Amino acid sequence: MDLKRRIQLYLVGLIIGGVVAYLFYGQRLTNSAWMPSEKIKQRLQSTLVKASPEAEQQLTARALQLNDVRTSLDAASVKTGDTKHSGDSLFYTVETILQGKPSRLIVVGLRDFDRDSTATLMRIEDR
Repeated sequence: MDLKRRIQLYLVGLIIGGVVAYLFYGQRLTNSAWMPSEKIKQRLQSTLVKASPEAEQQLTARALQLNDVRTSLDAASVKTGDTKHSGDSLFYTVETILQGKPSRLIVVGLRDFDRDSTATLMRIEDR
């Protein structure tokens, strides 16, 4: 088998593999939604429903609602290296822009989704 034939067969296999992978994974294959930080953002967007008293005061001082924080997570970046594990809780550090200002959010969620699937905004820090 010469080199030209090998390259042709390789390309056919590559195309078939790409199509099959796209059929299995769909948009997740092309938009990096399978990455850990994207999975965390998806979880926080759907489960961030409460705030600690400290975070409530910070939201009121900034004239924000929790829904504003949740919508800002689309353009946020999760700092997976700064995630703290404390017993059964995970403390996520999320950097986003709130009212045009760069902000850092500390959000806590339980590891065990069966016990409690909600996430809580603990505090907002300026960057």
